[in-house]
Amino acid sequence: MKAIIEVSRKGSVFNAAREQIAEAKRGRAPDYRLSFESARTLFSELTPARLDLLNTLRGMGPASVYALAKAAGRNYSNVHADIGRLVELGLVERTSEETVAVPFDTVEIRMALARAA
Repeated sequence: MKAIIEVSRKGSVFNAAREQIAEAKRGRAPDYRLSFESARTLFSELTPARLDLLNTLRGMGPASVYALAKAAGRNYSNVHADIGRLVELGLVERTSEETVAVPFDTVEIRMALARAA
């Protein structure tokens, strides 16, 4: 399963819901979708540091926040805060063993460019 992160207009959530329903009807697990109204908002939430954490965590597999901070070479409290936000966004899951994990094989970031005038 993959996560699709996109910049989309208001109301486009309905199009995404229709796509997910169609995927489910075909017997496929629908992709996780996360939408932001602007590129500014997207990149304020998904900072380079948070994207690096996603990549590091995916490579490690389930790990404690402490082990992730050590592997990423970052301060524990900053990693803890970043992981908390990534959990809120649905990009990281907490496991029953008190570890965190990335449940996706890939993460795609999509942003349509403005049309020429």
